[in-house]
Parts: sequence; structure tokens; C-alpha cells
Amino acid sequence: MRKIVATVLYTALMLGANGAAATDLDGLREMRAGDMRKLIVHAEPKVLKGQDFVTIDDAPVSLADYEGKYVLVNFWATWCAPCRAEMPALDALNTEFGGDDFEVITIATGRNPIPAMKKFFAEVDIQTLPLHRDPKQQLARQMAVIGLPLTVLLDREGREIGRLIGDAEWHHDDARALVTTLIAGES
Repeated sequence: MRKIVATVLYTALMLGANGAAATDLDGLREMRAGDMRKLIVHAEPKVLKGQDFVTIDDAPVSLADYEGKYVLVNFWATWCAPCRAEMPALDALNTEFGGDDFEVITIATGRNPIPAMKKFFAEVDIQTLPLHRDPKQQLARQMAVIGLPLTVLLDREGREIGRLIGDAEWHHDDARALVTTLIAGES
């Protein structure tokens, strides 16, 4: 009898939690403004498969390493002019919010020579963003990156909750409000 009661209680709690997640995403969707209107917020968080990439020094990294915080994953390339335009705003967003609750990570996908990556970051004065790589585009393919730049928003469990195709002003008040809401748990 106790197992039945426990099962029913657990099921009710899980259904309530799933409903809350959908409501949170609805709230996030409703508050999009400015460039953030381009942010596609999913109806349900999407579990990711194949999350591996490498650092600038070829050390293995996984998106799973970032679980526990919201993560903005930006796919870019050295030859991409819109990537160059938005990178300083991503750096400013990470400077302001980066820490235990939120982080911006950048992943150069495809053939991007390491010296060119370093030069790119130096030219646009990037201070806080990591130089990660996806040289064979494995992660980009698994995450359906169809063009650059493409930015994916992950929840604390490492699930995709939204994506923005193209460049955006990531340090504008609209983007900062979204991040503040996510961190505060008000979405």
C-alpha cells in the first residue's frame, strides 16, 4: 500500500514539475522584445545528445560540464562577419552575468585555425569568453546548427530551451532582462 501511495505522490509531483517547466518557458517567450524576438523558445526543453567539443588546447569538454547553470552557447567562425559584430556584446553579457548561475561559451565550428581564432578575439577585444572548438562540426551537426552565428540557450539541466539564428545585440536591455529573469527563476 505504501508503494502505491508513494508512486501516486511521485507521479503527481512530476506532472506538476513538468507543467511548471512549460509555464516558465511560456513566460520567457512572452517577455521577448527587440533582438530577442528572434529567440525561438521551445514548448518543452530538448534533451541534447552528443555534447563534446575541445578547448583551444585540444582538451575534451562537454556541455554536461556546465550543468547547474544557464548557458548561452554561441557557434561562430573566424570568417563570419555577423559573428564578429555580436561577439563584444556576448563578452559584455558574460562579464556582467557570468558566474555560478549563468555563462556564455563560444564554440568555433568547422575549420578555424587557432592563430586566426586568437587574432579574432584580440581584434574585437574579448576578455571573458572561452576559445572552444568543434573542428569536425560534430557538435554543430548534432545540434542542427544551420548557419552562423547560432546561439543556443540551455537550462540548468543542460537541455536546450531556445535558440537564436543570426546575430543579436546580446548586451541590450532586452537580452539582459531575459538573463536576469532566468537567473532569478521568475520566467
